[in-house]
Amino acid sequence: MDGDVLSGKDRRQIYYVFALAMLLVYLVLAGQYESWYAPISVILAVPLSLIGPMSVLTGLRIENNLYVQIGLILPIALSAKNAILIVGVARELRERDLKPILESAVEAARSRFRPILMTSFAFILGVLPLVLATGAGASARKSIGIAVFSGMIASTCLAVLLVPSFFVVVQRFEEWRASRKKPAKSITA
Repeated sequence: MDGDVLSGKDRRQIYYVFALAMLLVYLVLAGQYESWYAPISVILAVPLSLIGPMSVLTGLRIENNLYVQIGLILPIALSAKNAILIVGVARELRERDLKPILESAVEAARSRFRPILMTSFAFILGVLPLVLATGAGASARKSIGIAVFSGMIASTCLAVLLVPSFFVVVQRFEEWRASRKKPAKSITA
């Protein structure tokens, strides 16, 4: 093993660690939102950050090495952060202002669009030197840079559009389940 290619055992362990991390994030968000369903909207945003890097890395024929996997951590984290911002504002609008679900989701996405775009593009421009790296060690820097760069672009574009949709679907399901659990009022004579 030359240091940046992972063995089969290492790959399996990374998948277990990733699954455990997702479970931990889900449980923390469930505690924060005081709901078992609300974190699903955030968790569904995570794969969106992997679409870009997997497509670009496959297209450029860059293998999934340790540097790429380190680079995938950042878009996953920032994708989750952006989803948390949108879902948090949407839930607040729904609960505090009693707005309809769809209106809450659209208003949350609209109000968080600019801050998400500004932080994401600042981050994307910040990793551009890694993507354009040359010289000694450039392959490692390019692997990290391409994974982060493409992940952030995909995550930013897709999350702003899809997280509100995820919120609407999950919130409707949660409210439907809550309405079914309420006991019917008995009529007494």
